[in-house]
Amino acid sequence: MTRRVLITAGASGIGRAMGEAFDRAGYQVWISDLNARLLDEAPDHWRKSHVDVIDEAQMAAMYDQLRAEWGGLDVLCANAGVAGPTAQVEDIPLEDWRSCVSVNLDGAFLAAKYAVPMMKEAGTGSIIVTSSTAGQHGYPNRSPYASAKWAVIGLAKTLAMELGPHGGRCNVICPGSVEGERMEGVLAREAAAKGMTRDEVYAGYASGTSMGSFIEGRDIGEMAVFLGSEAARFVSGQVIAVDGHTVNPDPQV
Repeated sequence: MTRRVLITAGASGIGRAMGEAFDRAGYQVWISDLNARLLDEAPDHWRKSHVDVIDEAQMAAMYDQLRAEWGGLDVLCANAGVAGPTAQVEDIPLEDWRSCVSVNLDGAFLAAKYAVPMMKEAGTGSIIVTSSTAGQHGYPNRSPYASAKWAVIGLAKTLAMELGPHGGRCNVICPGSVEGERMEGVLAREAAAKGMTRDEVYAGYASGTSMGSFIEGRDIGEMAVFLGSEAARFVSGQVIAVDGHTVNPDPQV
């Protein structure tokens, strides 16, 4: 039987790279996203849902449709997230804090809430939660994002405990700085907050890793395929950084 994967925020960036990696591995791919235009640009043979991950009714309806069409789910990539504001904590409005935390944390919770029953019924399944190196180290000027990404690690470890007796698994991927449009926005905001140029901030991020480099979305996609596979059948509750080895989360360049 062909294996099945659902990826939230799967129409662009890391999510799109995950979809492409699972597609190459022979999976049926279902993506959700809030951006209808990007959904239309995804491959025609993927299933697609225009869904807001923090709208429970929309998420429940998507899972009802998935169950009706597929009958179950082998892998969930709870990937939806937003970068949030870049500012000192005293300058962040509460509404901006709540918005960032909600998408990153509530979105992962709702994705898991409706996937877990199917996995328990099947006696197998793998959930992969996207966190960040900010969820391991923290990061100045990014308190909502870092806090939410720490929180999803706690969620994932708890899911691993709840799924384990039923043959299911849950792990976390912590991407480092990923080349792409979203990271360019982060670099621009960081540059403005620190009074630096975009290139100076880019060099600083890269120099904070042992390998001195950004990563690409495909690096995350390939790790997700491994964690969803039988090769990782006893890998659960783990937090795996794909980041070139972060040694300094806030280098001053």
